Amino acid sequence: MSTEINFMEHHAMGGYFEREVPIRFAHCDPAGIVFFPQYFVMFNNFIEEWFNEELEIPYSDLLGWRRLGLPTVSLSCDFMRPSKFGDIVTFGLSVHKLGNRSITLHISCIANGEERLRAEQVLVATSLETNKSVPIPADLLERLHIFRGDKEKLTAAELRQA
Repeated sequence: MSTEINFMEHHAMGGYFEREVPIRFAHCDPAGIVFFPQYFVMFNNFIEEWFNEELEIPYSDLLGWRRLGLPTVSLSCDFMRPSKFGDIVTFGLSVHKLGNRSITLHISCIANGEERLRAEQVLVATSLETNKSVPIPADLLERLHIFRGDKEKLTAAELRQA
């Protein structure tokens, strides 16, 4: 399946967020390609940008005064082609599933028309005080439904219980 079809499917499902990211020397191993754990660091930065820019909920506020963590509890990634120092890759993100306490994201990465990787990442809302899972706060849940394009399908009561 081509990358363009994947991106069109993401757009059809609702919200889609993307950003270009330059591959820097610090991302690469001695072979000159991205050392795979660096992608996970880039994912984290990308998700933080999504919260700040698209959801308009400062990620620093979640971790800071709100004491809400969103740790990754599951991550699967398929690497199709290597990325090299100097490449400009485009990361794309969509919300695949939205639970009461978890968010499942699909993340894609393309460069020069080639799909470099695709990932599924599950985040769980947790209290930074107790380190236990908690329901996704209502304002964040509402923003996630708006992002997905399904807010108009839900009443306020359903949003609180989704």
